[in-house]
Amino acid sequence: MIMEIEEVRCEALPLLSLNHVSLLVRDVCNSVRFYEHVLGFSLVKRPSSFNFHGAWLYNYGVGIHLLENKVMEDYDAINEPRPINPKDNHVSFQCSDIVLVKRKLEEMGMRYATAVVEEDGIKVDQVFFHDPDGYMIEICNCDNLPILPISSSCPLKPHNIGTYNKIIATNYGCGFMETEMMENLSMNMLNFSF
Repeated sequence: MIMEIEEVRCEALPLLSLNHVSLLVRDVCNSVRFYEHVLGFSLVKRPSSFNFHGAWLYNYGVGIHLLENKVMEDYDAINEPRPINPKDNHVSFQCSDIVLVKRKLEEMGMRYATAVVEEDGIKVDQVFFHDPDGYMIEICNCDNLPILPISSSCPLKPHNIGTYNKIIATNYGCGFMETEMMENLSMNMLNFSF
């Protein structure tokens, strides 16, 4: 018996960029204050047709949607703060000055942990801390590391041609697509500073 195997080719969804991150929170007002004062987000209008309490914030090319869920309090049996674990799920923001980030977090009395990633002599500094609901936030200078596609087909979606990291993209042979991704990430989403 001869069996034929049909090759199935899957094309990725026609995505453009990350739009928002949605988080369940215990207290919308408390979380809004955190995302405004600590991370620099701005409160924006959300659809009035929603029949639940929440808030939308926006900055750095990405939205944060907060959805109040009082049931979360039932799961908060531990009164001590969670350990800060860099391997936990987290949202990461690029910054322009990691030393300033640490100083500002200290001034606000916020607990944080640091880590350094090194690859081929390139160092990335990371600062991790929690928001009021225990979600992990990372602030880093991750753009120090080039993004190098593993696939030779380089299927990164182009956005806007720019100048950022053209040398890196050219040096690693992938070129156009990698340059596009680096430009989009660095200019639209990762331009975070205090």
